[in-house]
Amino acid sequence: MVYMEPLLKLNQLKTIFSTEKGKVTAVDDVSFEIHAGEMVGLVGESGCGKSVTSESILQLLNEKTTNYEGKILYKGKNLLELSEEQMRGIRGNEISMIFQDPMSSLNPVYTIGNQIAEAIMIHQRVGKKEANLRAIEMLRLTGIPSPEKRIHEYPHELSGGMRQRVMIALALSCKPQLLIADEPTTALDVTIQSQILELIQELREELDMGVILITHDLGVVAEVCTRVIVMYLGQIIEEADVKTLFKSPLHPYTKGLLKSIPHLDGDRTQKLNVIKGVVPSLQDVPSGCRFAPRCDFATEQCHENPPELLELENGQKVRCWNYEHILREAKDHAVTTSENK
Repeated sequence: MVYMEPLLKLNQLKTIFSTEKGKVTAVDDVSFEIHAGEMVGLVGESGCGKSVTSESILQLLNEKTTNYEGKILYKGKNLLELSEEQMRGIRGNEISMIFQDPMSSLNPVYTIGNQIAEAIMIHQRVGKKEANLRAIEMLRLTGIPSPEKRIHEYPHELSGGMRQRVMIALALSCKPQLLIADEPTTALDVTIQSQILELIQELREELDMGVILITHDLGVVAEVCTRVIVMYLGQIIEEADVKTLFKSPLHPYTKGLLKSIPHLDGDRTQKLNVIKGVVPSLQDVPSGCRFAPRCDFATEQCHENPPELLELENGQKVRCWNYEHILREAKDHAVTTSENK
């Protein structure tokens, strides 16, 4: 698929929180693009800035304690320059979001049908009868049985998988052009997870919708995404198409994430690979490379100077002083493996 102008373009986005201990930059100089019809994976450990980035796009964070810098261009229009009223016309209509926890996102005192129909009436300006019919159709589209009955039920009456499908129906009820799916399959069993991912894929193709899939599951990314953006401590540290990233990761953090994936044909007697240490606090960000304290390749330069995000000839991007050493090591390993066969 050939992509033209980006549907969404983040340009040096910074999200800064004001706290009792001072200002904290949760998203730092983040730039990337999403095109219509493409699904991009946003991956990294908990606390790396994935969800804050997505919430910044829709400006869902507390406006009294949050400040944004940079640009969030949607169809060429900077969302950070729009009024709250203008943003309300975009949220849930042109750009929708599936949140991690349906029970905290769905209103427990309103029926499923009321919540979906309300979104349709507000954004599509149709009557209640037509909105209810559309709500039933959206529930049917997401695979919920007997949707005519389900619209009268409350969130607590549904299973976890059903509630997640309701969240998808709600997010897609106005046929958005961009969908942000934040851990849409968390805490669901494998069968339901597969069905929901397949559903998002089908709707993406049907609506030519851009999708940002936020997840920590690289297996899911390999299955459904076209590109991958890896974040660490509020920054993008690597970006590539899926095949390139899985075949030739250049950042030590990305390599660590990929090595942590269990394989069916692996040695069950060996422990899984782990990345040493933990993600530092945003109030104690390392002065050089943010990953340096946990990195086996770190040098003095890494601890002292922060690297820039470089774009290579093949389009792959990496933020690392020693990526060339890692690339050489990977090529030498490939040659050795080939000779041994």
